[in-house]
Amino acid sequence: MKQYKPTTPSRRQMINPTYRGVLSVVEPLKSLTKKLISHSGRNNQGRITVRHQGGGNKKLYRIIDFKQNKLDIPAKIETIEYDPYRTAFIALALYKDGERRYVLASKNMKVGDEIVVSENAPLKEGNRLALKNIPVGYFVYNIELTKGKGGQLARSAGSYAQILAQENGITNLKLSSGEIRKVNWNNFASLGQVSNPDHNLTVIGKAGRSRHLGIRPTVRGSAMNPCDHPYGGGEGRQLRGTRRPKTKWGKITGGRKTRKKKKWSNKMIIKRR
Repeated sequence: MKQYKPTTPSRRQMINPTYRGVLSVVEPLKSLTKKLISHSGRNNQGRITVRHQGGGNKKLYRIIDFKQNKLDIPAKIETIEYDPYRTAFIALALYKDGERRYVLASKNMKVGDEIVVSENAPLKEGNRLALKNIPVGYFVYNIELTKGKGGQLARSAGSYAQILAQENGITNLKLSSGEIRKVNWNNFASLGQVSNPDHNLTVIGKAGRSRHLGIRPTVRGSAMNPCDHPYGGGEGRQLRGTRRPKTKWGKITGGRKTRKKKKWSNKMIIKRR
């Protein structure tokens, strides 16, 4: 982690992951990038549906290959790069047939490493194979929930799932949140842990960096008037005045389960987080 000299009050607290020696100093591959339009949290009617979004640095979206469906064709890692749209690092893989694709980088992946996607790939970090061929105890990431759809689980920085059991066409996975769930063992997953595990130690340090990230200021409910928020009003600093925490619109936000009781995938969850 990188710390700064306390030249200003905000610099005193600032902490960043160290990118030096980890990331390749290159421009992203132009054919694998595209511009996404920023809607600043607004829907198709122009109404704000997600508050506190807007502004920020311009950024290009990197097209990531979550499916990794080039089977039995080895690939060499050319670069490890930063991705402004995700917390993890990405890797540019050059396949034997000459095609280049961006993939999620694993924790210890380096330039020059070779990876392969195969039903029975070697048990080496970065390789991708069917869950049924991975022994109990191994860490996996970028896990498919539906075969051929591409990885959906364990994709953010430092995340992983551990294989607990293999039985009757089902793999039991323990996610980094603590949840234990079943997944079809014919689905593919990559071996290892997602890169940039120190991301959660980042301290933004100052308001300006939040603005660079496209995050706009948040006003505390207790600083509002009674007509604007359930916590508003009062002389000076007041207590919340309501037994359960609520949103600006009076909806209960703490301690209430939000998952649908009849969701089809409930049967796949053995233990909730």
